[in-house]
Amino acid sequence: MSGFVSFVSSGPGDPELLTVKAVDRLARAEVVLFDDLSAGPILEHAGPEADLIGVGKRAGRASPKQHHVSQLLVEHAQTGLRVVRLKSGDSGLFGRLEEETAALQEAGIGFEIIPGVTSASAAAAAVGIPLTRRLTARRVQFITGADVTGGLPEDVNMAALADPLATTVVYMGKRTFPALAARLMAYGLSADTPALLAEAVSTPAQKVTRFTIESLAAHLGEVTSSTPALILYGALAEMVE
Repeated sequence: MSGFVSFVSSGPGDPELLTVKAVDRLARAEVVLFDDLSAGPILEHAGPEADLIGVGKRAGRASPKQHHVSQLLVEHAQTGLRVVRLKSGDSGLFGRLEEETAALQEAGIGFEIIPGVTSASAAAAAVGIPLTRRLTARRVQFITGADVTGGLPEDVNMAALADPLATTVVYMGKRTFPALAARLMAYGLSADTPALLAEAVSTPAQKVTRFTIESLAAHLGEVTSSTPALILYGALAEMVE
């Protein structure tokens, strides 16, 4: 008898940003496989009898391999249990969701995907700015700052990333942003382009700091931190006081 897997997006960390459907699935789950960034108060929505299993992956730390996480999903669901795979942010954004759904499809296990608030939206809301604006920021783009090796991806579209009329959000980019900023400036984007470093978004430890792309690159080249963060640059970042 096969169970069922709900991919629940936990949002950026604030449990009040969970959707009603996410809370319902957590309450009914018999097993919850959760990311590190989905731990803490969010797990309080799980039922008292639920088996909670941490499977989070963090850069620079010993972490479960992706194939092992996918296999755990299959194994628990094959016992007939209601399984929640709790993913941080929105599970469809840089969360390796497809690898896990593919494993379930191969095993003939049903699943659903519950979207959530991504950290880009939460960061913009926290500082009181939109992600788009008529005439001066018609486009918003989300990119990853790290490829499978942890380095800056080589196949990025620099013309798009250097567009001064776009709002660009870089996920997992603290270590590689100095290299990205150098390429952006070489491609013609002004060194004075406003940028924000948003750390621990929507949690009590939240910190949003204003930079230019040049000064942020210098800052990140000197400071190391394991705090989860994203980078937002473009004209709209200038609105932050």
